[in-house]
Parts: sequence; C-alpha cells; structure tokens
Amino acid sequence: MTSPDSPGLAALRPRLPSPVQEVVDDRFARRGVRLLLKRDDLIHPELIGNKWRKLAPNLTAAAGRTVVTFGGAYSNHLRATAAAGRLLGLPTVGVVRGQELAGRPLNPSLARCAADGMRLHFVDRAAYRRKTDPEVLRAILRAAGAEDAYVVPEGGSNPRAVRGCQALGAELAGRADVAAVACGTGGTLAGLAAGLPPGRRALGIEVLRGGFLTAEVRALQERTYGGPRGTWSLDGRFHFGGYARTTPELDAFAADFEHRHGVPVERLYVAKLLYGLVALVEEGAFPRGTTVAAVVTGRPFP
Repeated sequence: MTSPDSPGLAALRPRLPSPVQEVVDDRFARRGVRLLLKRDDLIHPELIGNKWRKLAPNLTAAAGRTVVTFGGAYSNHLRATAAAGRLLGLPTVGVVRGQELAGRPLNPSLARCAADGMRLHFVDRAAYRRKTDPEVLRAILRAAGAEDAYVVPEGGSNPRAVRGCQALGAELAGRADVAAVACGTGGTLAGLAAGLPPGRRALGIEVLRGGFLTAEVRALQERTYGGPRGTWSLDGRFHFGGYARTTPELDAFAADFEHRHGVPVERLYVAKLLYGLVALVEEGAFPRGTTVAAVVTGRPFP
C-alpha cells in the first residue's frame, strides 16, 4: 500500500487521512440513522478522492515511465492522471473513446488534460470496447507512440489501485457501520470492503447501467487478494440513465443538499450516491442506530 510519503510522490502532498464530517439531515435523523461524509474530495486539490488512492500506487510503479490510460470525453480519471503527470514531471497519454472527437474543439475536461501536458489519442468506439484484448491494446499503444509506456486501465482500477483504496476502509474503522461509495469501475468498492473491520459492510451505488459491476468487483478482489474480502453489495437503481447522465430531478436534489449542508456536490458520482442513500433510508434499509458514511469522491467540474 502506498503511503503519502512514498518516494517520488512528495510533490502530491495529500491530506490523509481525509476528514470525516457529520451532517444532520432530517431525512436520516427521523429514521434514527447518522450520516457521515468521508471527505475524500479534500485529499488533494487536483487528484481528488479515490483518484489519489488509486493513482498513487500506480504512479510509484510507473517509476518515471510514460503513463498511458483511458477514458471518455468527460473522464475525471483522465484529468487526475494529467494533473499528476504535470506535478510529477511524468509524460502522460490519454486514450479517449470516440474517434469522431478528434476533429472537434476540446471540451473543458479534455482541454484541462491537454493544458496539463497530456497527449490525447482518440480511438474509434469499437476498438475502445476491445482495449483489454492484448492485440488491440498493442495496436493502440503502437498508434499512440507509447509502446513502452506503463498502462493504467480505464478508471484506474487494478490490483494496485484496490490495495490503495483498502486504506479508506481502515480509516473508517470504528466510525461507521456502513460505508457507501459511488461506483464506476469497482476498484474503490473492492478495496474499501477489504479494509473495513469485521461486522461492517460496504455499499456501492452504481453510476453506469448494465449490472456488470458485481462480476468486476469479484474479479478485482480475486486478482488482488486471491479471493473475496469483506462484506459488500451493489445497488444499480440510481444511475439516472448511465454514466455522465443527469436529470433535472438529480440536479435539484444536489442543489438542495448543497443548500442544506454547505458541501459542493459533484453530479456524476456523488449526487447519485447521496440520492441513493436518501432513497434507501426512506425505504427502511438501515436499522435505527446505524451510522452510514458516504465517501465523497469528487467535486464539481469546472
């Protein structure tokens, strides 16, 4: 597991452990449930939340080599990797889903990546879907001029990242009965569950459609630990149409939460997590006396 003072990462200067903030919310209080916010959004101003936890072990392993990673046009992971490259003086290449985007002006997210020195390489969506196939990956790296690079998967989820997120569970020991996190690729949930003490459980709120994450989390734990670790579950009802999708209802909910508690709510992950927890508490999913910790993994961008 990577510590904040690991060689080569001093320039990142993370704030660990991240703060835990209790918020008094009547929707939880009237059900006898306490709500804590695990403020991973305060770990680092640019490598926010689980991005630091997942990237730091991989950046150590890269050992100064070019880092190649993958994401869509609005990927938080691409932005975090680009920022880390700038801070550490590492060359970075972002493989972006959608060849059709190559000839268009960059959106604010990709423009930030480019400003941080990331070289963007656009690939067609069919090849992107097959990027984990060794032959396809080799072809992508060859076309990007990065055949000798250190490869970080989409979303940063691999065994090194899972072990990095294990510390998140350890930081919540003795604080919460349930630790909840929004899930895109499953790496944070896999590590969080492994780090929680016995008798505590992790809950993942899926932000993508498809119901594939259960198998992904199991596979990540198998690759990392050789088998299952901890108690965890997923709820796929609160994706609001899929990744990078929001609705007026979700926006209104997030704005209301910000007004109630003075905490900025990122819309693509954190808003869906908090919405899901409110729905679950109103369904009676948590017994009275339960303390729930919601992991705040991001901030609004831009």
